[in-house]
Amino acid sequence: MALTIDIFLLLFLIATAIGILRTRHLFAMAMMFGLYSLLVASLFLLMDAPDVAFTEAAVGTGIATVLMLATLAATRRSSEKPRQRFSPSALIITLSTTALLFYGTLDLPNFGDPQAPLHTEMAGRFIEQGQQDTGVPNLVTAVLASYRGFDTLGEVTVVFTAGVGVLLLLKRRRKPVVRGKSHAR
Repeated sequence: MALTIDIFLLLFLIATAIGILRTRHLFAMAMMFGLYSLLVASLFLLMDAPDVAFTEAAVGTGIATVLMLATLAATRRSSEKPRQRFSPSALIITLSTTALLFYGTLDLPNFGDPQAPLHTEMAGRFIEQGQQDTGVPNLVTAVLASYRGFDTLGEVTVVFTAGVGVLLLLKRRRKPVVRGKSHAR
């Protein structure tokens, strides 16, 4: 059943990505980016990574979508149509990066492998010595705040920066309109 849901979500991700590439309406594109991020968050949740799923949902689905919509509202419409041209160098860079990323995953243990170093070495150490090492009674808090402190700090920094960006966009200054003055000399 889980495999069926994974395949369905992946197919929906591909369809959403194709829809984003094919649409010319910016509002629809921003909303589809939000949907794409929500689907990625769902996949993270299915892979038992609720902290990453929550961050993706908050930043990708929430803040990033609001940022895109605020940017659309703050910009003027232009009748100029963007030029669409094929860039072989961009395609080569994208394919090379994709190949390197796939090559980098070859050394990773299989998903859910009970013999993975995380399960055989780290988990036991966290459970046995976590409270002594950190002084925090809650094991989850000890792992997130102490062992993964820099990672958690990075996630919080991203969320904070995105929030400040949204506030700055929404609080943009407008020029005061002076009524009753004539511009004629």
